[in-house]
Amino acid sequence: MARPTSFGRDTGLQVRMFITIFLLGAVYAVLIGALFASGASGVTIAVVAAGLLALQFFTSDKIALRAMGAREVSPQEAPELHAMIERLCVQADLPKPKVAVAHTSMPNAFALGRSQKAATVCATTGIMELLSPAELEGVMAHELTHVANRDVAIMTLASFFASLASMIVQFGFFFGGGSGDDDEGPGFLAVILVALAVYVVSFFLMQALSRYREFAADRGAAVITGRPSALATALMKISGTMQRIPQTDLRAHTELNAFYIFPASAKQSLFNLFATHPPLEKRLAALERLEAQLQGQA
Repeated sequence: MARPTSFGRDTGLQVRMFITIFLLGAVYAVLIGALFASGASGVTIAVVAAGLLALQFFTSDKIALRAMGAREVSPQEAPELHAMIERLCVQADLPKPKVAVAHTSMPNAFALGRSQKAATVCATTGIMELLSPAELEGVMAHELTHVANRDVAIMTLASFFASLASMIVQFGFFFGGGSGDDDEGPGFLAVILVALAVYVVSFFLMQALSRYREFAADRGAAVITGRPSALATALMKISGTMQRIPQTDLRAHTELNAFYIFPASAKQSLFNLFATHPPLEKRLAALERLEAQLQGQA
């Protein structure tokens, strides 16, 4: 198997992650200001915000694994998967993450975690049965690239802003002062409107980052394995199989779409602006260009 000549950081991804966090921080500051202006207690704001951030950052991976019905497996339980990930980690110069398996027919994989040393990569039984070893290796290299690029942690942090804004929109009356005076009505309404705007901005920023990070992970997988064509074949197989899975089964997994290697939906979004992943055709075209580049260097 061809070894990569280098596995450097994706500058474009790093810039986009910085911009995303900066802009989310700015709109979050506006939201906090609106809460203060409405008369909410500073202690209440700090406790709720800090508590939600800690919950999101330190437990989101466990919650996501539980939602998928996945569990961590030992090398004795999944020796081939562990050996594959160990080999890829050596090639990518990464600490070995935890390995999990989800028992579902949906062919997919994802990575979670707040850092390179606290990461988990998960494959479904469906994807392990569907793909050849080389194709599965490309998929797992893709997930390890997410860990290497630290975009999993950024996505987890970014989703915190959207989660907090969504909570305020749904339960905003808890922040309205509680006295019911007519004078506080406008302040309460302003908080709801600002929270709604923060949620919308957070959503679009996360979608844009999610799409670009998939291109970056595809590229990283190609560099690690030296076989972009294997990942391309894997994506085509996953896409074809996903179309045969009942939509009712796929909808149960849509909340984790941004973290999957392929969205849990057989249909593309009508508007690419709302998609968590680039169109399959564009991903395949990029992998084809990478294949040509690697063959030219051989």
